[in-house]
Amino acid sequence: MMFRVLGPLEVTVQGTIETPTATKVRWTLALLLLRANQVVSRASIIAELWGEHPPRSAVTTAQTYVYQIRKKYQHRFSQLGWGEFVQTRSPGYLLRVDEAEIDAWVFERLSEQGRTSLESGHVEQAARQLHGALALWRGPALADVPAGPLLTPHVTHLAEIRTRTLRLRIVADRRLGRHHELIPELQFLAAANPIDEWFHQQLMIALTETGRRADALQVYERLQSTLGAELGVAPSSRLCQLQHDVVAGVPWTLDPQAELDLVVPRQRTGPS
Repeated sequence: MMFRVLGPLEVTVQGTIETPTATKVRWTLALLLLRANQVVSRASIIAELWGEHPPRSAVTTAQTYVYQIRKKYQHRFSQLGWGEFVQTRSPGYLLRVDEAEIDAWVFERLSEQGRTSLESGHVEQAARQLHGALALWRGPALADVPAGPLLTPHVTHLAEIRTRTLRLRIVADRRLGRHHELIPELQFLAAANPIDEWFHQQLMIALTETGRRADALQVYERLQSTLGAELGVAPSSRLCQLQHDVVAGVPWTLDPQAELDLVVPRQRTGPS
């Protein structure tokens, strides 16, 4: 079985797509999946599906949704001798699944492996892992599920990890000298994120490395104008230094770990 949440919810059983069609059954399954191997209380399911004003039939209806999920997938678990797919555990339910069967878990594992590889200097390996992680996405997480108060933090977390993984992958590709290949993607990302200095910085570096210094300076000027008009601020000192280096023809340099810290800040240790 494979459960895909990085895009519209999709469940595959022995190569056949068997995703629930009813919206609230999909919604319930999504909540159980993103809290897989943990007990999800009935109260949590009710709060997720109906918010602060559930109908009087909410408990019975939620039980029905869980029953439909059990009925749809239990046969596969029984064939494999794995016991119950969804167990009743006070005060609610526990969905049992292997981590490798949920694409979100596979994605986070590959992303973390890519980060570790990059920090260790294994850049080609990091690029493969990070490309593989991002390839699992088919659109916004749970695109066809109306996330409520419990699912929303999960969806937000996945989106943030996706952005972090994308940035790490860009760093890996750039360190492998793939500047030409990166330029179209970075142009799109800079346009889609007009006040994000990091994407503009990477675009300036890629353009400079391919001999397009004038284009790199135009990127800086557009960012400077946008930041001033929308936020009333100037580009950061880091961007100003990069602009100065481009004008002077000075090669751009940054300590590899310091560069990664801009993407994934290291946790502080010791007393605050």
